[in-house]
Order: sequence, then structure tokens, then C-alpha cells
Amino acid sequence: MTTPAPASSDWTQSRLAVIVEGQTAHPLTPVDSFTPQFNLGGEVVHSLEATHVGYVAHPANFTFTMTVKAIGGASASLTQLAMRGQEFSIGLYEAKGSTGQWDFKSILFNKCLITSANPSNAVPNAAPTATFSGVAREAVVDDGIERTLPTPIT
Repeated sequence: MTTPAPASSDWTQSRLAVIVEGQTAHPLTPVDSFTPQFNLGGEVVHSLEATHVGYVAHPANFTFTMTVKAIGGASASLTQLAMRGQEFSIGLYEAKGSTGQWDFKSILFNKCLITSANPSNAVPNAAPTATFSGVAREAVVDDGIERTLPTPIT
């Protein structure tokens, strides 16, 4: 059995970077890999008369894991953010001039805090990396309509 070749993609033209204090023109560092997790948990409510009569929503929870090269000061800057407990943003943006193959125009994790760091071992044939895990208090997704999670209280 053979696996069909993936369709041509321009996803490499996207931008993923750590942004501090809203400075999108000067991101702190590019990110090698980024794994966001959205947990919008809930629980179905049943009654004696019927099942699935309601729904109890739990607060949204956003976590992430990202890996950066531990060269050029990026890893040190992220470690400083972690040690100071300073919030920052992580943005994934469709690059200008891309062919529109992304589902989202942008995904932004706001009010991020790093909760753990794990530097890699030094190897002779590649740059070392550092993996940072953390939480975000807000997520903004834009697929043509911008939505903020959790919904701000008005």
C-alpha cells in the first residue's frame, strides 16, 4: 500500500513567532514547532425523566508546547520571560502574499506564561533546542471572523 503524495502547500510562508508587549513588527523569536491545545470541556446533564437535557460548560483552558533553537539569544530571552513571570503572546499568521491555503488568517495565544522549560542536549551536528510549555489565558482565532476565547464578560 502506498501513501499518496501530499498536495502542494505553501504553509511554509506562514509566520509563527513569540511577541512581547504587542511588538508584532519585532518578534522575539521564530518558533520551530508549536503545539497548541484547546480544552473547552463540558459535561452533559441527565435527569430522571430524560437523558442529555442540559450541558454544563467548564472554563476554557489553553496550553502550548513550543520548541526554539537555543542559539541567538531566543532561548535565553524566553527563560527570562519565564523567570520574571512576564506575559507574552504567540502568534501564527498567514504571511502576506501567500496563496490562502490556511484555514485561519491568524491564531493568537494572548497572556501566555511559561510553566516549564526543557533544554536539549548539545549535539555536534545541529543546533541545540529548548522546549517551553505554558498556559495562555486568552485565544483569538480569525478565519475571516475574529473570535476571542474565552468570551469577555460584558
